[in-house]
Amino acid sequence: MNLPERIVLATNNPKKLAELRRIVAACGLAVEVSGLRDFPAYPEPEETERTFEGNAFLKATAAARETGLVAVADDSGLAVDELNGM
Repeated sequence: MNLPERIVLATNNPKKLAELRRIVAACGLAVEVSGLRDFPAYPEPEETERTFEGNAFLKATAAARETGLVAVADDSGLAVDELNGM
């Protein structure tokens, strides 16, 4: 398997970054995981997609474009039935 030496998690959340670092280490992968705070700030994309998956894709694509690294992202939000899924 040909892994990159470094990837970026498209988040400013230190807890999410620590979690992905733990997962990567537990898998025995020699990959450095950086967060958005490790790079110059850039305009983050608006979350315009209708799904969490779609918004995660927007975030990862922007991070990859801005950093030049392989990027991963998540978008874990809440969908509230009483607010018509908003």
